[in-house]
Amino acid sequence: MRNKFDEQLEELNTQLIQMGQLCEKAIFTAMKAMFDNDSTLLPDVFEYDGQIDIKERDIESLCMKLLLQQQPVATDLRVVSSALKMISDMERIGDQASDIAELISYIGDNESTSKVHIRDMAFSTIKMVTDSVQSFVKKDLSLAKRVIQYDDTVDALFAEVKNELIALVSSDSSNGEFCLDLLMIAKYLERIGDHAVNIAQWVEYSITGTYEEG
Repeated sequence: MRNKFDEQLEELNTQLIQMGQLCEKAIFTAMKAMFDNDSTLLPDVFEYDGQIDIKERDIESLCMKLLLQQQPVATDLRVVSSALKMISDMERIGDQASDIAELISYIGDNESTSKVHIRDMAFSTIKMVTDSVQSFVKKDLSLAKRVIQYDDTVDALFAEVKNELIALVSSDSSNGEFCLDLLMIAKYLERIGDHAVNIAQWVEYSITGTYEEG
């Protein structure tokens, strides 16, 4: 019985890794489409989002089997319950990558993009998502804690981007629509960072049994 349970836990681990990788690909592809002005990449983002939704359902089903059929002990129960929480955040990351892709389709090639720190914010957010998933894979508590702390960096970049966009609109009101779209993209990135923090907090809970809200 335990061997079967261990096999299913390993399958859960594999599925979560794959879902996390899809999240990384969705965000990276969306931002690459913007920075390279390559709209042909945008359908890939929506495809990744669809795959993320499928993964969420598959993992939910696997978790239900583990809970109902295997009657896990306390430590294993924490892992399964944490996984159920994590996939909810991952699903939202996929949705927000799609939201970013939709906005990018309206922006086009605007040289003002290079005047704000949106690129730094994007790569910092991707780092948070990557590290939060890695902290689960490696059962790395210190990495999970670093993800939680790194959210301050993304929040600071968001504030900087907002100020830069305000300055752009002030200097040229014709930039108004572009700046509003870019501000929304920055806000979605900030929210993705928040979801990465949630994932890291659930990793911490799965390891320690303690959940600390940020």
